[in-house]
Amino acid sequence: MTVETKPIFQRPVWVTVFALTAAVAWGFAYPLIKLGYGEFGILPAMTGSKMLFAGVRFTVAGAIVLVMAGMAGRSFGVMRRRDWWYIALFCLVNTTLHYAFFYIGLSHSAGSRAAILNSLSVFAVVIMACLFFKTDRMTVSKLAGCVMGFAGILLLNAGSGSSSGFTWLGDGMIVLNALCGAAASLLTRGLGRRVDVTVGTGYSLALGGILLVVVGLALGGSVPAVTPLGLLWLCLLIGISAIGFSLYNKLLTCNPIGKVAIYNSLIPVVGAVSSCLYLHEPFYVKYVVAGLLAAAGIYVINRAK
Repeated sequence: MTVETKPIFQRPVWVTVFALTAAVAWGFAYPLIKLGYGEFGILPAMTGSKMLFAGVRFTVAGAIVLVMAGMAGRSFGVMRRRDWWYIALFCLVNTTLHYAFFYIGLSHSAGSRAAILNSLSVFAVVIMACLFFKTDRMTVSKLAGCVMGFAGILLLNAGSGSSSGFTWLGDGMIVLNALCGAAASLLTRGLGRRVDVTVGTGYSLALGGILLVVVGLALGGSVPAVTPLGLLWLCLLIGISAIGFSLYNKLLTCNPIGKVAIYNSLIPVVGAVSSCLYLHEPFYVKYVVAGLLAAAGIYVINRAK
């Protein structure tokens, strides 16, 4: 198959465009979430409210993806009835557990420590894909790319001054969140063999989001205030989830997982820069260096045939 006849999601240029779009979109989610918390009156200690906020975001995003899939004539059927168990597992890992661990951990850990631990998912995907898929083989280029990308994220969080010991409710939850993210990336490959990947993405976001809403309400979560600006931030977050997950999951089913996942090393860099722009946080030169290291890691991993 020549490059010209390859599907668009397998053409190198478009893989880069779509993967960068998802990574940049997810990076902008960091300041938007903080802005949303402020407008809705959600305080740092309100874990239930955070999960409720996330649940509404993902439920609506999933519904939008399913509606768009229906308008595009996508099939909502699954290959076999027992495949629903796989889809349920994907929903649980990709959305519910993933973000439940994240919000619980973030409530009990310093932000810089959480960012470093959470970035482990990017490199865990590259390594785990080499273990489980023949199309993803560990090479010197992949190892070097992982080292560069991780070095950029470490630099991004250098000088935070946080040196407290390991805690299960804090660091432990963030590690579990990172592993859920990595596992979900691997499960996406199997999802595409059981149901249309766009439909499967919609199921994951909608059903996983509903579970987050239930858990958030069970923890006493509420929305203290509702403002037009808050609704705008929520709508932007919903759009980021719908577009980001749809592009990323489709790419994972069409390409070696490691070559797609490494683009996510740009997420904390974009998150830091966008936070400086929209939250007026201090800007540091290390953000530029971290971005260059992440870009170098992406190039090294993707340059080989």
